[in-house]
Amino acid sequence: MFTGIVEELGEVTGVEEQTDAARLTIRGPQVVAEARHGDSIAVNGVCLTVVETDGTSFTADVMAETLARSSLGALRVGSRVNLERPVTLADRLGGHLVQGHVDGTGEVLARTPAEHWELVRVSLPDGLARYVVEKGSITVDGVSLTVVEVGADWFTVSLIPTTLELTTLGRKGPGDPVNLEVDIVAKYVEKLMGDRS
Repeated sequence: MFTGIVEELGEVTGVEEQTDAARLTIRGPQVVAEARHGDSIAVNGVCLTVVETDGTSFTADVMAETLARSSLGALRVGSRVNLERPVTLADRLGGHLVQGHVDGTGEVLARTPAEHWELVRVSLPDGLARYVVEKGSITVDGVSLTVVEVGADWFTVSLIPTTLELTTLGRKGPGDPVNLEVDIVAKYVEKLMGDRS
């Protein structure tokens, strides 16, 4: 479980393409400091399992399902990525409850800069709009954000200077893919309401 508060901007240092998977090596000294084999680290909002670590980098296997449902397949050596360690019971919950299970990918449609912040419009894949509400939470590339507006196939978020500077969202332009995870509570409510007779 994560909170969507990015701890570190990491860098992909290795990509090993496999038949039905990929192996990524990512530099992130802060999130790797205490990481061990089997630990979880969110990479652009995708929960990955640490296979190896050398103290400053970690390696993780990414299966075909994850490559198909997220933007991790587009990562190359030199790509910057948002990194977050899982929350512990002693941590503050600064964002919202994030599983690291990507629901789909969107695309940055437009960016509108203001003096101290930026409005970003992102496309929504089919089937996800029903889980997104104004002033609700959404995770974009692992960043917990508040929805400003929502349409049938898009939503907007406002990015503060800290988010623009310390996450990949400050560098994403129109046409760039982003991983999306909707609020898990909305999915559970829908399931429970649908099962009522």
